[in-house]
Amino acid sequence: MMLMEAKVIRSEEQHQEYLLEMQNLIASNPGPGSPEAERLELLSVLIEAYENKKYPIEVPDPIDAIHFRMQEQGLKQADLVPYFGTRSRVSEVLGRKRPLTVHMIRALASGLGISTETLVGVDPVESMKPRKEEIDWSGFPVKEMLARGWLQKLTNKAAETTEDLVRGFIANAGMQFGTAAFRRSLHGDACSPATTYALFAWLARVIQKAREKRPSLGTFDQNAFSPAFLRELVQLSWSDQGPAIAVEFLEKHGIVVVIEPALKGTLLDGAALQDLDGMMIIGLTLRFDRLDNFWFTLLHEVAHLWKHVNQEATFLDNLDSSSEDRRELEANRIAKEALIPRVAWKRSEAHLNPSNETIDRLSRELKIHPAIIAGRLRKERENYTLFNDLVGHGQVRKHFNLTGVEV
Repeated sequence: MMLMEAKVIRSEEQHQEYLLEMQNLIASNPGPGSPEAERLELLSVLIEAYENKKYPIEVPDPIDAIHFRMQEQGLKQADLVPYFGTRSRVSEVLGRKRPLTVHMIRALASGLGISTETLVGVDPVESMKPRKEEIDWSGFPVKEMLARGWLQKLTNKAAETTEDLVRGFIANAGMQFGTAAFRRSLHGDACSPATTYALFAWLARVIQKAREKRPSLGTFDQNAFSPAFLRELVQLSWSDQGPAIAVEFLEKHGIVVVIEPALKGTLLDGAALQDLDGMMIIGLTLRFDRLDNFWFTLLHEVAHLWKHVNQEATFLDNLDSSSEDRRELEANRIAKEALIPRVAWKRSEAHLNPSNETIDRLSRELKIHPAIIAGRLRKERENYTLFNDLVGHGQVRKHFNLTGVEV
């Protein structure tokens, strides 16, 4: 068979010619490695590239997919309650007023046989980036931002509209709109479509406050990150002034720590990010005024800085949530190992026979605060009534002049 040179398909006529040739080659059953087999593979690639370009497959809409399956199986909204939890949630999701959660997606995939890819719909990272033409300026919590004094300087300039106020505020944090609109990709379990604008506002405030601290920072060295660095940080918990000393320690190493309570409606514990000039930033909300939560959150965010953060990838964490993101799992693992090394934990009496006495003994052995050990026990046993007197209630915010602040 005379094989002519194959070229990129540029017309439907050429497409049809190659389809016919491919069918003939398949019918001839060419042997592996033969010129005909090589030709068949080449034509397959060229045809696939042409068809993908001319007839792109659109990503199915998740809600449309659910409606289709309901019609197909004769289901009513009441039949979906087991997958959503309540009738109101079914109505809100199908009415596009509430996003699908991970739990809902799992339940629907298992119960209705809809693929998770279809239910996710679009890339969640991309969906967390408002585009210029889609920005709803009224979606920002302007009243709360004004109440906190975030927009005071801008109001002095007699800004005329909500857009003027917020645009200037966001621009001050280097998060301008336009071709570089919201360049940061938000990751982490605190992220949701319903809280996008509040999270970006909080993030902008953290960046602004971090820049105010820049002149007093030490020199940052990425190579300083190591298990030993984390252990040194954890052992600062041994001091009664541990939280404040930990912030000083990190800032001496060029990592700025900003304490900024979360905006209402956002379940946010901490954040890890990088400013445009490379400055490493940790944001903490102190949502829970407990030592065990403070130390785990801080170590989790340091782990993100070490392993995952860059100028576009920002992590916003709700550490009450259970994540399957490998980066979140890695940050959890690094934090847990730094706080209480696995080998020491498995053989300790605090783990095998927990009591105030065994917790105290292990805390002295590791030179860490007992709250860290009590917090680990509560988490592993999923019993948050255990050792309530040891987790350090009310022992964090006072170090940062946040006593009595609503968080």
